[in-house]
Amino acid sequence: MSVESFDRLLASLRPYLTYQDTNMRRCIGPEERLIVTLRFLATGNSFASLHYEFLLGVSTISGIVSQTCKIIWIHLRDAVMPTPKAKDWLRIAEGFQNSVQFPNCLGALDGKHIRVKKPAHSGSRYFNYKQYFSVVLLALADSNYRFVIVDNGVYGSRSDARILCASRMGERLRANQLALTEPRTLPGSAGPLVPFVIVADEGFALSPNLMRPFPRRDLDNRKRIFNYRLTRARRCVECAFGILSAKWRVFMSSMQMDPENVTLVIQACVVLHNFTRIHDAPLDAELIQNLTTTPVNFEQVRHGRPGTAGLAVRKRYADYFCSPEGALSWQMDAIQGGR
Repeated sequence: MSVESFDRLLASLRPYLTYQDTNMRRCIGPEERLIVTLRFLATGNSFASLHYEFLLGVSTISGIVSQTCKIIWIHLRDAVMPTPKAKDWLRIAEGFQNSVQFPNCLGALDGKHIRVKKPAHSGSRYFNYKQYFSVVLLALADSNYRFVIVDNGVYGSRSDARILCASRMGERLRANQLALTEPRTLPGSAGPLVPFVIVADEGFALSPNLMRPFPRRDLDNRKRIFNYRLTRARRCVECAFGILSAKWRVFMSSMQMDPENVTLVIQACVVLHNFTRIHDAPLDAELIQNLTTTPVNFEQVRHGRPGTAGLAVRKRYADYFCSPEGALSWQMDAIQGGR
């Protein structure tokens, strides 16, 4: 975060971080409150370690971090992660078309397991298939690696598909309440109307508005090309998670906090991620280059039972990506090289 961005952030939050002095003692100023919180989020150091850095009590630091994270989420969320409207979805779709050549795409969806200490009396609810305790951050990202919609704090034992199904985003998607734009033809094509879609990995169920790869079984060139094109778009959310973890290193170790405070920390980091992507995007250029050049095996998928409508939409995309209007000059070389 640049000095200018820090000053801008402090100016936005100063009214909510300023407390009244008392006859007993002076309150901790908004600058120090914000610096302590950012130091914790950016390093993941324990409160005991921060105690020696800032000469504040451990319980005081704990209270400052939780309060400031809550303030960041409440007062910055609408500015950097507003609820998308129809014009916002069109802007996101245009970004995916220009950057990764995936038309009618409204975002890349994925879940990230965030390591936590085992909550008391929680049983195995937080224990995930990776063999550690976690909560899940479910996020939809745009082509600029900014988060559009997030849902977090869900038990790590749940699958991505179950989390989406139970989330508010999943409910609104099924009820057609996300203000999605009407279907339209794919660029340069005279074919039928195609709905706007979200791209995801094999952990999610196929539907008319959510595309996942073809199963590895019986892959031909057409299916391989579709998987490759979908993976190029899906990398946007993977890169967003990578930038989030690299910048806010509290995600690099197990959070020694109660689940409620973990949720506050995640929400604050998501908002700060979007804030820095808006104001300091050039600073992330080298990090993004390293993330986007990491090879991804786009054939390792599981099998599922998709619906008929979702199959029809995926077929239209697969046909379009192999047509003269939608093909990329390098896609055959990419699938033959296993990239």
